[in-house]
Amino acid sequence: MATISREVETGTTTLGLVCKDGVVLAADRRATAGTLIAHKRTKKVYRLDDNIGLTTAGLVGDLQVLARYITAEVELYKLKRGVAMPVEACATLTANILSGSRFYPYWVQLVIGGWDRSGGHVFSLDAAGGSLPDKFVSSGSGSPYVYGVLEDHYKDDMTLDEGANLAIRAVTAAMKRDAVSGEGIDVALISPK
Repeated sequence: MATISREVETGTTTLGLVCKDGVVLAADRRATAGTLIAHKRTKKVYRLDDNIGLTTAGLVGDLQVLARYITAEVELYKLKRGVAMPVEACATLTANILSGSRFYPYWVQLVIGGWDRSGGHVFSLDAAGGSLPDKFVSSGSGSPYVYGVLEDHYKDDMTLDEGANLAIRAVTAAMKRDAVSGEGIDVALISPK
């Protein structure tokens, strides 16, 4: 009898951090299926709007569906109200979508970050709809390594350039120790300008 593989594409390192003049989002590019490197240039950083971005860890199909869904909702918000969606509202909307599917969940771990009238924000979201704000967050299998770097080197008054350099340093540290993270780093900078 044939056996159907249940291995899925997983393994990631992503992060978001707030700086005094913007928000940094970053992620590695590798997607794996068990011990196979399934893709070497996987998109894990998404633009939701001019002021909001998303990083993704988990099942690629679930991530892509959610990114399209959230982007559409953010655009509808802007069309109906004539203003950009606040970052916290985007995180709450996404958490509600995830919570509504918790019995048939999206297998994801997300970071939503952006800049609005009240400043910079990053949120960590889990598959059950939990949404936690912080100054810096990380998701994926490489997150323990990222947190080690960020806990030691993050400063509240960092510039966007300093934040980008720290993000690259943190994801690089994860790629050195986490076998399922790698193939380079994508970085998005979100500023009020």
